[in-house]
Amino acid sequence: MWFFDAFTSGFQHTTDPGRLQWFRIIFGTVLTLRFALAFGQGGWDRFASASLSAHLAEQRFGAVRTRLLVTVYRPALIVRTAAALALALGPGPRLALLVVLPGAAMELLYLKSPNAIRYILLTGTCLLLAGDLGHGLHVEHGLSEANTWAQCLLVLITTDIYWNSAWQKIRSPQFRTGLYLAQWMHVYAQVRDQLPYGGQYAIPGFVRRHMGNLADRDVRLWRLIATTVIAMEIALPPTLLIPQTTPYAVVAGAGMHAAFTCLKPRQLLTFSGLTVGTYLAFLA
Repeated sequence: MWFFDAFTSGFQHTTDPGRLQWFRIIFGTVLTLRFALAFGQGGWDRFASASLSAHLAEQRFGAVRTRLLVTVYRPALIVRTAAALALALGPGPRLALLVVLPGAAMELLYLKSPNAIRYILLTGTCLLLAGDLGHGLHVEHGLSEANTWAQCLLVLITTDIYWNSAWQKIRSPQFRTGLYLAQWMHVYAQVRDQLPYGGQYAIPGFVRRHMGNLADRDVRLWRLIATTVIAMEIALPPTLLIPQTTPYAVVAGAGMHAAFTCLKPRQLLTFSGLTVGTYLAFLA
């Protein structure tokens, strides 16, 4: 298996540089969508005068640093979006990355749930460490040692994400029993019409009607789903690495992330898009 051969050879094992070149295009595309969405739903006016965001920032950073943040915020939204697009399409991907990563890290200053940003920074750093990112939409296939180290890092990061997530779910009795998912769906079905922006969810109506009533049958169904998710998160990394099972693992993983994204598309678009994109790194 190429992954273990790469480790035993001190990362001198050859891999196809096109794997990470494709991931660079996916990474740039996903970040372009994320950054473009940040302009809407109040994002452009986040630090408007007398806004709650501005008040919280002043409490956290002080008046001087908050003024600096307010000054650079809107220009940074524009520059980082252009850089993300350039990362996917343009001729200078490494320079674009050096703009995209600080632009993403800026969100750590004001977002309450920064996990997606940390994942962006981790996977983006892997790209920075790659020796051959290609140029624009051109992808070169062949054998090279240029991207072996970075490709192995991406595999390790995605494996850790999956296994750590499975471990946290296993440790949660409420998740394991399906009660958490059943309660979440029940509450959502009751309040969805009162949520702003349509709740930002994309859950089919038949799921709400037939699995959102908190009956014993609903809890049993969600328990089965919870168990399946845990099993898939444990099994995906090794099955992605084995050539014979890779196609099935890709389909299963992509389907699982599509279902995750329906829970909250705006928030999970980045995580799901990048994680499925890293599947390319599992290929030799």
